[in-house]
Amino acid sequence: MGDPSTILAICATFLLAGFVKGVVGLGLPTISLALLTAVLGLPQAMALLLVPSFATNLWQALAGGNALTILRRNWQFFALATLTVWIGALGLSRLDTNVLAGLLGVILIVYAALNLSGLRFTVPAARQPWVGSVFGATNGVLTGMTGSFVVPGVMYLQATGMPRDALVQAMGILFVLSTAALAVALGGNGLLSATLGAQSAVALLPAIAGMVIGQKVRGHLSETRFRVVLFSALLALGLYLLPNLAG
Repeated sequence: MGDPSTILAICATFLLAGFVKGVVGLGLPTISLALLTAVLGLPQAMALLLVPSFATNLWQALAGGNALTILRRNWQFFALATLTVWIGALGLSRLDTNVLAGLLGVILIVYAALNLSGLRFTVPAARQPWVGSVFGATNGVLTGMTGSFVVPGVMYLQATGMPRDALVQAMGILFVLSTAALAVALGGNGLLSATLGAQSAVALLPAIAGMVIGQKVRGHLSETRFRVVLFSALLALGLYLLPNLAG
């Protein structure tokens, strides 16, 4: 299972990440990935997020009753976002993981900056099939290389103009499919050990506890202010990881 200090660090990370998701409805994979990469390294962080990410996003993917409609309208995006994870994972097993950690830093910076700036893009319905294919393939490769599910996939889903409830469900579908594909890719490339799998399962408990706590305090916090703090912290983590790009 690993030494007690490692287990404590993992549990504390997922308790915090779960709390953030409970308050603002997102951020568990991103927060846990960023913190654990800084502490343990990128491949280990990617493996550890698998069980908590899959379990906490599954309900989001199934709730709302729009799953079939979302999949029918965006099947190219979801298919390529899932299938190309394997390509990115090949890079993870062959490239310098420090450089890939720096790439994760770039993704976090872009994601945080876009959310802090409030910029939004729109993709017309007629262009969504081919734009979705490009964004899906790019998202899948970056997921396999860095473990991040959000850039540019979430940006694309936001740009399609779907209603808020459908958008939340669509993000849940993306995260569940990406997590499952990442688990298969990491296992196939020898990057998912029994120890990491067990630690990931243990991490589910603090992640759920954090979500419950976050949901209880949501009504007592300004979500707008909390999001500013969250994305500012992600921006700082991205800047911390960025020097790894230099090798």
